[in-house]
Amino acid sequence: MNNDYFRIGIIVNVHGLKGEIKVLPTTDDPNRFDDLVEETIEVFRDSEVRAYTLERARRHKSCVFLKLTDIDDRNAATELVKGEIRVSRSLAIPLEEDEYYHKDLLNMSVSTETGEELGVITDIIQTGANDVYVIDKNILIPAVKEYVLSVSVADARMVVFLPDELRP
Repeated sequence: MNNDYFRIGIIVNVHGLKGEIKVLPTTDDPNRFDDLVEETIEVFRDSEVRAYTLERARRHKSCVFLKLTDIDDRNAATELVKGEIRVSRSLAIPLEEDEYYHKDLLNMSVSTETGEELGVITDIIQTGANDVYVIDKNILIPAVKEYVLSVSVADARMVVFLPDELRP
């Protein structure tokens, strides 16, 4: 199975007798499950990965109900509870210019424009207005062009402007 995946949901329960699963979305856009119908998704549970084709998806309140191929009864669906729904990078939501997947930013090396090494991104705080990158030396960098000067996903490297007021 492909290790370059994105988790888009967690299976929290079964629904009905015909193998539907109830999923709590972990993606920014729960409607994206509709785009995955007839695509291959992965279920990761207990260190095991299984591939399924998504037959149908429907939303209800904050959850999504999915029907997967070869999961045709409640017992088979129950075996998937607590599993993660994953999709390959090729099925991830396309990004706009200067947008990055959080997965690609975590553990990225960060330095200033003068070459001072600051550490790596250990967490990303979503504030609503913009993300904030947490660098392991207790530095918080707002994810805006004023502070983030360049990002190279291929080199796992970010260059930032760090004014004195953002220093710990």
